[in-house]
Amino acid sequence: MSPSVPLQEMIRAIRSARTQCEERGVIQRECAAIRAQFRQSDNGGRSHNLAKLLYVHMLGYPAHFGQMECVRMIASPRYSEKRVGYLGAMMLLDEKQDASLLITNSIKNDLSHSNQYVQSLALCTLACMGSAEMCRDLAPEIDRLLRASNSYIKKKAALCAVHIVRKVHDLGELFTPAARSLLAEKNHGVLHGAVVLITELCERNQETLERFRKTVPDLVQIMKGLVISGYSPEHDVAGISDPFLQVRILRLLRILGRNNEGASDAMNDLLAQVATNTDSTKTVGNAVLYETVLTVLHIKSESGLRVLAVNILGRFLLNNDRNIRYIAMISLQKIVGTDHNAVQRHRGTIVDCLKDQDASVKRRALDLSLALVSASNVRSMMKELLLFLSSCPPELRAQAASGTHTDETVPNLIQLITNASELHCYTVHKLYRALLTDISQQSLVQVACWCIGEYGDLLLRGECQETEPVQVTEDDVLDALETVLQSHMSSPATRGFALTATMKLSTRITDNVDRIRSIVSIYGSCIDVELQQRAVEYNALFRKYDHMRAAVLERMPVIEKNSPGHTNGESTGEPIKDIQTLKVKQGEPLLPQQPANQVLTLTQMHVELSYLIFSAAPTVQVYEKAGVALTLSCEKQSDSGLTVTLTASNSTDSDISSFTLQAAVPKSVQLHMKAPSGDSLPARGAAKVTQMVVLNNPNKVGLTHTHPQSCDSQSHVSQDQ
Repeated sequence: MSPSVPLQEMIRAIRSARTQCEERGVIQRECAAIRAQFRQSDNGGRSHNLAKLLYVHMLGYPAHFGQMECVRMIASPRYSEKRVGYLGAMMLLDEKQDASLLITNSIKNDLSHSNQYVQSLALCTLACMGSAEMCRDLAPEIDRLLRASNSYIKKKAALCAVHIVRKVHDLGELFTPAARSLLAEKNHGVLHGAVVLITELCERNQETLERFRKTVPDLVQIMKGLVISGYSPEHDVAGISDPFLQVRILRLLRILGRNNEGASDAMNDLLAQVATNTDSTKTVGNAVLYETVLTVLHIKSESGLRVLAVNILGRFLLNNDRNIRYIAMISLQKIVGTDHNAVQRHRGTIVDCLKDQDASVKRRALDLSLALVSASNVRSMMKELLLFLSSCPPELRAQAASGTHTDETVPNLIQLITNASELHCYTVHKLYRALLTDISQQSLVQVACWCIGEYGDLLLRGECQETEPVQVTEDDVLDALETVLQSHMSSPATRGFALTATMKLSTRITDNVDRIRSIVSIYGSCIDVELQQRAVEYNALFRKYDHMRAAVLERMPVIEKNSPGHTNGESTGEPIKDIQTLKVKQGEPLLPQQPANQVLTLTQMHVELSYLIFSAAPTVQVYEKAGVALTLSCEKQSDSGLTVTLTASNSTDSDISSFTLQAAVPKSVQLHMKAPSGDSLPARGAAKVTQMVVLNNPNKVGLTHTHPQSCDSQSHVSQDQ
């Protein structure tokens, strides 16, 4: 191939290559010819050769040997060579290359060139690949061009200033006065560059943000002019006047109005006008409306305006474009916590999106539907959600679960089911059917196993007013749980739910207790330690403590969730880790670290005894906060008697007077509290207060599921000065 081959012919030769090896041969020959011409001092086709080299670079082949040629061509007085040289610099050079520093002086000279197009080339190159050193050296030149009379140059200079501010944050103060003056321009390109520059300055400096809040009226006036302006062929896009500038102004207003009532009030009327006058039948109009909604939701806007914004998102849900529906649900998901009632008005439309054919839209609709579940709509929402889970393909359900599952999903759903007592029968029937259909969705399987264990008797009755009754036998239920236990898809946690459900069914069925005992005994030698421990404890219930099994496995009480990890003194339903351990759970004081003359109340000091409560237990420290420590030691007196010694001490610098201890036990347990050794706690542990408590459990009733409804009083420690 001769050195004078035109660019078009080289491209044709490369495209006609039948193999990659043939293509490499063509490019290697051409690159060799280009190198030879670069070495010639008198080369009239430099721009032609560099253009060919840039095409080779775009194909992914090495072209670094053309960097110095770019530097020489940028310094050329000819515009045709400068143009290709600057293009080559933007493609072949970056701030990590030493050669980039060599063009700094050429760019500085071209920024002062009499030809606006040469100035534009220099501005574009600096904005594309200017290093921090180049930006510091050339920033004064850019500030000068921002004040030029040529609108074309001011537009390019504004965008170049954005790059400089991103590279060197300290230079933002240099461009602030010029950026403020650019808002008075009539040229849309200059306004667009000015708004982008001001946005960058405000995001990086709080003082600059406060200064530009004074420009909100000017921005509002510019935006109004765009909204009410007539048809302009130069700026019209699908009937919207310069939507690009509108979007940029709305984003800047969002920043200026955040956490500022004055600025927010100044733009409320404008946002209402944009929201009501923008055409929503075109994608361009929807883009402007979407930015308007985001601005309304991020500033201190009026309540009516926020409702209008949510209604716009509701209209987006009815759009035929799935992308618009998708972003609408993402936005609603972000605001459902703050504007829950406004989002609830569109619950029907959101639920309808569960039937969409697009999997990503379904997933977002499922997230939003779960967030809208409340006590008032739980009945209808549960029906819709269960219908969705039962109708969509298994792989889609698994995909949806993977996108929405969190550590709180299962306990939150269990709490929701527990509190809705009127839906227990309906829920256990629906979840049982879902379990038979698919066991790949672990979260749903765990909840289904829990419900079958708790409400298995309701399932076996076959009576349910809200769904078609299905006759289910004891063997059918046990077969379903065994399938979960034996499936390779079941995680260890899911097997734990299934094993506990199987054990609980031993008190809810009559004819298959031996089969349950056999299933449980198999897992006594399971390789999973947690599952093995559960099975060993459950086997102990069958063998040695069968008389207590019904009490230990009774139905869980209503869970009143107070805070993470606290349940108002009620049993959490956790598996018994060690049947010979005295369990103590304590909550946090309402007034932590208060002085001794304040009232200190434990919201929870719930002593939970296992069903071997009357075996020997060591001394346990159950409370230590604000200088007060409380220890508990147990001593076995008989098969049904236990003596508990409570010891309190005070490590603060002040004495505590009127100190009392109170305890709560189930009504089936007899409690006798002897007189304390004193009613004051001396400072710095000088003396301790002890009190004996005698417990009698003649019926040997398990205390695992103690809850406030069955207690004489709430446990607490009080101290007064």
